[in-house]
Amino acid sequence: MTRAEAFDKAWRLGFKGDFSLFDEIYHPDFKGINPVVDDVELNFDAFKEGVHTLKDFIIFTPSEILAEEDKLLKVRRYNKLKEADVFSLVTVSITYKDGKIINQQYLVEELDYDPSEGHDWSWEDYE
Repeated sequence: MTRAEAFDKAWRLGFKGDFSLFDEIYHPDFKGINPVVDDVELNFDAFKEGVHTLKDFIIFTPSEILAEEDKLLKVRRYNKLKEADVFSLVTVSITYKDGKIINQQYLVEELDYDPSEGHDWSWEDYE
C-alpha cells in the first residue's frame, strides 16, 4: 500500500471509528490543525476525534499524489458536504518523522461546480 493509499484508508476507517491504521502511520508526537475548526492545533488523540466527527459532514474522494519525497507527501482530493451541494478541492501537505506522519496542513479551495460531473465516479461511490 502506498503512503497516499494508507492515508486515505486511515481516514475512511477513522470515519467508522477504527483508528488502528492511524496508530500505525501517524507519529505519536503528531500535532495537526483541527479538521473541523481551522487554526486550532490538536494532539494526536484530539485530532482523531475531529476526524471521526467529520464523518457526519463530508464525503471525500481518494487522494491524488501531487508530490512525494522521503519526508513529504502532497496529495489532493475533493470533498462534498453531505447536506448540501458544496464542493471543495483540498490539498494536504504531509510531513514525516521516522517514517510516520508528524504534521499535515490543508489548503481548501471552494469550488463552484461539482467535480464528479463528466467523470466516471459519483459521490455515492465514496459514502
